[in-house]
Order: sequence, then structure tokens, then C-alpha cells
Amino acid sequence: MTLPNGFTDTSVSALPLHVLERDGFAAWREALAPALQAWVDAQQFSAAPGALILLPGVHPDEKPGIAAAAIGIGDPLDPYSYAHAPHGLPPGDWELATSLEAEARNALQLGWGLGSYRFNRYKQPPRQPARLLLRDADAETIDLLAACVRVRDLVNTPTEHMGPEQLEAVARQIAEQQGAQIEVIAGDELLARNFPAINAVGRASHRAPRLIALQWGASGLPHVALVGKGVCFDTGGLDIKPADGMRNMKKDMGGAAHALALAELVMARKLPLRLTLLIPAVENAIGPDAFRPGEVIATRQGLSVEIDNTDAEGRVVLCDALTYAGEQTPDIVLDFATLTGAARIALGPDLPALFANDDALANDWITAGERTRDPLWRMPLWRPYLRYLNSGIADLANAGSRMAGAVTAALYLERFVPTQQKWAHLDVYAWNDSDRPGRPPGGEAMALRAAFEMLKGRYPA
Repeated sequence: MTLPNGFTDTSVSALPLHVLERDGFAAWREALAPALQAWVDAQQFSAAPGALILLPGVHPDEKPGIAAAAIGIGDPLDPYSYAHAPHGLPPGDWELATSLEAEARNALQLGWGLGSYRFNRYKQPPRQPARLLLRDADAETIDLLAACVRVRDLVNTPTEHMGPEQLEAVARQIAEQQGAQIEVIAGDELLARNFPAINAVGRASHRAPRLIALQWGASGLPHVALVGKGVCFDTGGLDIKPADGMRNMKKDMGGAAHALALAELVMARKLPLRLTLLIPAVENAIGPDAFRPGEVIATRQGLSVEIDNTDAEGRVVLCDALTYAGEQTPDIVLDFATLTGAARIALGPDLPALFANDDALANDWITAGERTRDPLWRMPLWRPYLRYLNSGIADLANAGSRMAGAVTAALYLERFVPTQQKWAHLDVYAWNDSDRPGRPPGGEAMALRAAFEMLKGRYPA
């Protein structure tokens, strides 16, 4: 197993690291030498969550320097409880000196990896993280970390280097590594193959729109379809975004990043299911052939859609992909999309909004989120609000009101899901606005670990 950044499996100089909850602090302190007790007291260290202390050597035969360290944590099963350590400790190797239950050790490993992460494609970080000595790395935890890093790297990469063709290249690489089959339908072939909505949104760009379709697993296994919004950059189209709204729109393929990383994780862990991954990958550009407000566009399902706003393009590309997913009659369909600012206004940046037409599916995902400390929050598919999508000249409009924006976007998507099809939609921010331990500014995986936990529970080996 290749260990990610922030870990080592061999070290002759690793220093002991104590992991403390507040209720265990007093006993730990009492076991220290009196001089170290005085040092801890002078530092006012109490093992509060997020706290850290370096312990000096005090014995005559020890050279002056750091002899050990301790960190304070909150919930021992929350990976982010440990994420302050890699960049809070001095660079070097550290070995766990506290006995932790298996689940807590896995949380430590995941949190350490998340805390070690820095996007370094264009600029090297000023320092390397402290390394954790792993003698018993948990393979699933390392794969979970890789999935989170995959999302972060894809979202953080500027559109110059992560357009539709580069997203396709990543999908092809993953398919080859995992033994999956892949098909890509691009450009005018989208029209010939009846994906007109994907084509309409992406046709103005010099980069051809495409549908990336990956298949994996034996035909007799339960079938899961994953769909991810792959708008690699969103100008807003002719309803152009203001500068501050466009600044971070490289992240508008965050849904595709989540779906792709989850698919890779499912394949790497060899879950007993059949997988379909669909990514409509486009750039919503401004040009002579850009789709226009007031146009009526066709969709794969046959519904006509009046374009009320070209900046509501994500749902337009997703509707063709969701129709295609439903045609394959999977057991469940999960879609991920950086779809609405309204979801962020309602729930803030850290809490993805979940919509689902099946209570058991929604509850399974929410419960998995609670178990993995990877939260999400269910929002209502309040169908009376479909009135906000009424059109006088088409079957429906793609937008039309500022009211309940996240709800109406989800209701739009639901129109393209077969009535009996179990479906869940995650409106996810995929981004950290601020710098917090384990959550550096930039791309972020949200409810991804919860989704994997949910799939493991629904489809056990």
C-alpha cells in the first residue's frame, strides 16, 4: 500500500504523540514528572479540542529539544478532531502513544490525511506536514482519504487544466485502473444520440460538450447510478454572472468530482454492485452560439424547456443525464451538483442539502452521515412549488422565481426521474471559504464518505 502525504511506515526517530480528551487530561497530567506538570500548567494546556502542546526533554541524559507532544480532541470518531496536528506539530515523524479503539484510530488516520492536504500543482506549500507513523494503516480509510483528495484536486484545478476533455481524461484513467468500460458522446454526436439539452448548454464553448458514461460490475448485481454535474466553468451564459459570482466557478464541476470520486471508491473497495457513472461535462460559455433566454430547448425525455435564465444551466445538463440513468432502471440514482446558491443561504457552506423521493434512501444517507461525522440535511420536495417553473410556451421553465430556489431546482430534476425510480439529489457547495484545520480554502468533499457508508449498508458483501 502506498501511503499518502503526511504518513510514513518506517521511522527510527518518531516522537510520541498523546491524544487526549478533556476527561482524560487529569490522569495524563498526574502521570507526568513534576517539571512537566509545571510546564503543562504554564502553557495552560487542558486538552481542549484543537489544542496542542510540545513537551521538552527533562532527563539529564536527554539532549535539549522536543521529547513528545499532546493534542486535545473533541469527538474521537470525528476525523476533523485530529486535523490540527499535521501543521500544528513541527515537521518530523510522530507515533501514536495513546491507546485508541479501532474506529478512533481510523478517524485519526483520515483526519491526519485531511489535515496534511495542500493543493500543490502550481505552488509548493511553505512547509511539509508532520508525518504520522502508521504500522497498521487501514486500507479502507486510505481509500476514503484518496477519494476526498480526488475531489479537492479536481475542484481546485483551474478550468484551463480541468475542462470537459480533461475531466474525460481523468475518467478514462480511472476506468483503465479499475477495469471499467467507458463511452464518451461529444459534440454534435450528442444531438444524434438524443442528448439535446447537454449540447445546448455547452455548444458555445470551443471545448465540445460531452457525456461521460462509465460502467462497472457484473450484470447480476444490484445496479446503482451516479450522476454528477460537470459544468467545468460557468460564466452564467448570456445572463452573465457579476465578477465576484464568477470568480470561483471552476468549482461548478464539484458535483462531477464527487460522483467520479465515489465511483472510484466503490470500484477500489469492490462493493458488490453494478455501477453506472454519468457526467455531463460542459463549459457554459458566452459566444455567438450560446443558448439564449427565452429559447425553448428539447430534452432527452421529450419535455420542452423554456430557458428563463441561462445561469440555471446545471439542471439543464443534468436532466438529460438523469433521463438516461432512469432508462437503465437502476435500484437507486444518486446525483451530486453544485446547483444553487439558495441551498447555501438556507444551510450554509458546510451542510449539503439532500432531496429524495424515497424516505428509506434519504434516511439511510442521513444516518450514514451521522455515523461517519459527514453530515447532510434533508430538504423538502414541496411539489406545490412546481408552479414557479410554469411556462406559457413550453412544458416547464428552467427557473422563474427567487422563492425556494434549491427546492424548485430539485423539483425540476425530479421531472426527469421515472415515477417509481428511487432517487436522491445532493446540492453541495464543494468548497471551503475559510481556512480551518483539515479544511484548507478551496475544493472540499462533502457527504461523500456518508454516501459510501450508505452504499456499504444497502449492498453488503
